[in-house]
Amino acid sequence: MSGNPAVQPLHLRAVVLPDEEQRELWVDDRGRVTAELVADAETIADRGWVVPGLVDAHCHVGLAAHGGVDEVEQERQISTDRDTGVLLLRDAGAPVDTHWIDDRDDLPRLIRAGRHIARTRRYIRHYGEEIEPDHLVSEVERQAARGDGWVKLVGDWIEREVGDLAPSWPADVAAAAIARAHELGVRVTAHCFGEQSVAELVAAGIDCIEHGTGITDEVAADMARRSTALVPTRVQIGNFPTYAERAVEKFPTYAAHIRDLHAKSDARLHAALDAGVRVYAGTDAGGVLPHGLIAREVLALHEQVGMTAQDALASASWAAREWLGRPRLEPGASADLVVYDEDPRSDLRVLEHPRVVVLRGRAFRPGTPRLT
Repeated sequence: MSGNPAVQPLHLRAVVLPDEEQRELWVDDRGRVTAELVADAETIADRGWVVPGLVDAHCHVGLAAHGGVDEVEQERQISTDRDTGVLLLRDAGAPVDTHWIDDRDDLPRLIRAGRHIARTRRYIRHYGEEIEPDHLVSEVERQAARGDGWVKLVGDWIEREVGDLAPSWPADVAAAAIARAHELGVRVTAHCFGEQSVAELVAAGIDCIEHGTGITDEVAADMARRSTALVPTRVQIGNFPTYAERAVEKFPTYAAHIRDLHAKSDARLHAALDAGVRVYAGTDAGGVLPHGLIAREVLALHEQVGMTAQDALASASWAAREWLGRPRLEPGASADLVVYDEDPRSDLRVLEHPRVVVLRGRAFRPGTPRLT
């Protein structure tokens, strides 16, 4: 499905977040929000709460535990996200080409970071481009061309010789690669579990940190000063004890470190919040985790990390959209929104049960064919 064919105009009457005002929304036949009454509009909601389309700021479309997957599985993954209300995804690394998704009006928008850039034999097999440090700058240039304004580094992984987490890149090489990305107008993010890698990459000027379990108070303060964002993927951090158990026989030092990172993670993430670090919701879906976990991630950011319900929801909706350069529900913007029967800020579990999802002005009821 390509192009932008005319759609059935829509009408909604609901409380629109984050403004908290009950108002009427109209969607024209181009799938755009308008403040003007639209003739022949179908009313799809006359009560409830409307949230700008949800965002998963760290996921992997086209990736499974063994590596890349075909287009059938890619469509299943991203359709699952759509049915949970996720209408914008930042793909944090995939080994396959997913650009065919851009031609589908019924699938969410995807912001790609190219393929993971990893150190040779120091990451999950079949996931990333594995290189040595002297090729990092050129590989950043290559992945910048594959992505949509982002590049993803693997900041640390197990170094077999020491049996523990270690930075993947010398600090000066990482800084040169980040500087080159910025020259190209591209932002850089990095997978970081341990303390050393995140400290070095933040000092090097990186734009975002994924996971961030090694963020100390000093690094959090540096992130806040530099406006470095954080996507903790709290549902993934919950799996750390399992990863430690699998590694304990071969890499006991690493296993102990991962357990310690897990034990300190919520306190460290909360301290980062208190320091003023901007936090966004991402599930790390794809790879070992299924898609469709955004409600669990938002709830974890609230209950485990300590974000307010309002801020946790914002981190997966209007605040994340602003960070990624995408509009809210404003006149002329694409009508990407989710309707709920109850106020999700009162109980974030409401996010598990969207009544209607509207993508590019087309209405879907989760689990059923398109409504209009």
